[in-house]
Amino acid sequence: MGGSQSHNEITSEGRMDGPIKTMSIAELNARVGSQMGVSDWFVLEQKTIDAFADLTQDHYFIHIDPQRAAAETPFGGTIAHGFLTMSMLAVMAYQACPVVESSKTNVNYGFNKLRFVAPVRSGSRIRGRFVLKNFEVHPSGRWQSVYDVKVEIEGETKPALVAEWIGAGFF
Repeated sequence: MGGSQSHNEITSEGRMDGPIKTMSIAELNARVGSQMGVSDWFVLEQKTIDAFADLTQDHYFIHIDPQRAAAETPFGGTIAHGFLTMSMLAVMAYQACPVVESSKTNVNYGFNKLRFVAPVRSGSRIRGRFVLKNFEVHPSGRWQSVYDVKVEIEGETKPALVAEWIGAGFF
């Protein structure tokens, strides 16, 4: 099969159900060191931040109390949890990063580095930018990728987060 393919992996409910494109091993090896993609913009609204606070039981006022956050912090209002911003990497990667052709599944393997650089204010738009740092296939029938990831905040010079993110997959 020549060239990368795009797949429509949006479910009938409008959810994304995995990466939207595949690439061969050779294509991925050839792209090491290059940008693989940039996701769409996502808005982190207060209702999303509140839902994340409820889910994780992290109800610190800087996330859920707009008046107090405006009065008592340098942020001018509430900010998203760093872990909420990080968790958005999954859907961003689905949009921007390919999976290896013939993979049965792929999984999040963790991070070598992760830093929350700038706060994401409620109502801000964020997107992920992915550079393939390393790609290798193991004899066990497993592949591993390492991406340098930046989550950008629209209109801001500093990113929300920077990370070195490891993914793995199985044939």
